[in-house]
Amino acid sequence: MEHRKCYHAHVVTRDDVVIVIEGPVKPEVLQTMDMHSGLNAFRRPREQHEALVEIAALPEGRIIVARDGQTIVGYVTFHYPDELERWSEGQMEDLVELGAVEVAREYRSFGLGKKMIQTAFEDEQMENYIVFTTEYYWHWDLEGSKLSVWDYRKMMEKLMESVDMIWYATDDPEICSHPANCLMVRIGKDVPLSSKEQFDRVRFKQRFMY
Repeated sequence: MEHRKCYHAHVVTRDDVVIVIEGPVKPEVLQTMDMHSGLNAFRRPREQHEALVEIAALPEGRIIVARDGQTIVGYVTFHYPDELERWSEGQMEDLVELGAVEVAREYRSFGLGKKMIQTAFEDEQMENYIVFTTEYYWHWDLEGSKLSVWDYRKMMEKLMESVDMIWYATDDPEICSHPANCLMVRIGKDVPLSSKEQFDRVRFKQRFMY
């Protein structure tokens, strides 16, 4: 499957701070950037920077960044699901995971998460894919945001809904392990029926329960 990647860039300005939102960013360009020290939700910043470069080099990988000068202050990742997770079991070339969204705390009032995700979907470049994201409350910055787990969930749902991702049911044990966890999905208009049916089989393994 050919993965069409259409680069876009936007500028967000507030209080004399100029943020560039761009992507998909090529790995060699990512290597020239620095990582904000506050981007540590998933790994230490240096390790996360290395992971972004690796993802950007994948045929299906996409990295959208928000940068202040040459410092990455936010990013969104897209890639095939981890081979150890159920979402890879269908071996679907057109199933892509929106894997991580992270913005450094002092930049969260800029609306960067929403702008980065919207940039990824420009030019109908994701219409051949089923894009999904798994939201787990243990990845959320509840302490820093001062939000309850339910308010944070609403915030994440609203963020994903900005690109028409909607809630989907599943019997995945990790998602079912806490009621705040959820699966959100966007099915591109050019995705064939066979892929939609395959995704349904991946979503539900215990059909007798429903």
